[in-house]
Amino acid sequence: MVGDLVGETARLRAAGRLTKIDLLGVPAWTVTEHALARQLLTDTRLVKDINAWSLWSAGAVTDQWPLIGMILVDRSMFSVDGSEHRRLRLKTTQALSRKRLEDLRPTIESITAELLDDLAKAGAAGEVVDLKTVFAYPLPMRVIGKLMGVDPADEALLLGWYKKFFSVMTPQDERLRVIADMDVYFTNMVKQKTATPSDDLTSALIQATDGGEPLTEEEVIGNLKALVAAGHETTVSLIVNAVRALSAHPEQLSALRTGEREWTEAVEETLRYDGPVNHLLMRFATEDITVGDMVIEKGDGVVMSYRAIGRDTDLHGADADEFDLTRPTAGRNMSFGYGPHICPGAALARMEAGIALPALFGRFPELRLAVPDGELVNLPVMTQNDLAAFPIHLGN
Repeated sequence: MVGDLVGETARLRAAGRLTKIDLLGVPAWTVTEHALARQLLTDTRLVKDINAWSLWSAGAVTDQWPLIGMILVDRSMFSVDGSEHRRLRLKTTQALSRKRLEDLRPTIESITAELLDDLAKAGAAGEVVDLKTVFAYPLPMRVIGKLMGVDPADEALLLGWYKKFFSVMTPQDERLRVIADMDVYFTNMVKQKTATPSDDLTSALIQATDGGEPLTEEEVIGNLKALVAAGHETTVSLIVNAVRALSAHPEQLSALRTGEREWTEAVEETLRYDGPVNHLLMRFATEDITVGDMVIEKGDGVVMSYRAIGRDTDLHGADADEFDLTRPTAGRNMSFGYGPHICPGAALARMEAGIALPALFGRFPELRLAVPDGELVNLPVMTQNDLAAFPIHLGN
């Protein structure tokens, strides 16, 4: 699967808009069609509550399942539905305001410039340098860390934890230890911010009072953990995958450099064509849901296969497997979800990529892959579209 992402996507698309899949030994439904995804992502009969999952309630799935950490999560806006979801999400969107994001722009530009200097030093003598390790990996963590109030000295620790958490190769006992370590870390961080608030999003979540009851400590911790995870993982892949696509399409890169096309188009087309999320786990049916001649039975799990959805030929045309900056994607890109649970950090990810990509290609106009594209390897991660490395030459 990881070794053949293109093949997996094609097979899922060929299997139909709704099909049964195997998730490391656990059966589930997956959605591969844009229109059906929009329908089901707003269907109130599909919920995030793991207790609605028949396999969990029956004990057929336990905490030893490698993907359980992505479903059995702390109480947060990512794990509840209905009025409680609206309350928790309102607190976050309140704190993650447009002004707060715009105020962060100079910081993103400054971090980007510093990392480009690091990239220049690493490849100064024509050496091969890993774009992911030196640039794309640290940038989002430093940004989300700054936004949430994470101690910069802890960024490497968090990156290591999340790498182990997402990898399907991590032994489950070790993954559970990582989850426990993160629980302790973020609990201590919230306690510290409660006692001594500062100008960051974590403190803002603690202090948010509009729109109902304040968040509990558990809810702040849950939102914080999820925001840090989603806030760096997706952006790493978005930047790397955009560079990969543009490297393979020099004529389209040239159109961006000349101003014929906008960098926002490159971001949106990358999100559609080779987005950061392959599969999003999971929603559960609270009653039978009929889809054509198939029935998602009460208690079944449903996965959104966003990479396959992005290749939907009914929406994007027969050339959906091609990267094309001229393709209209505004309002048709589902890489960050749809409906009530759409990713609250989507605007931040787009902003980071929109700053990082033109700065990168502006600084290194002769940047090129150091290996054939076919030699690039995905990490052993089921949910994320994450390359192990992206070796490049910076050029003259």
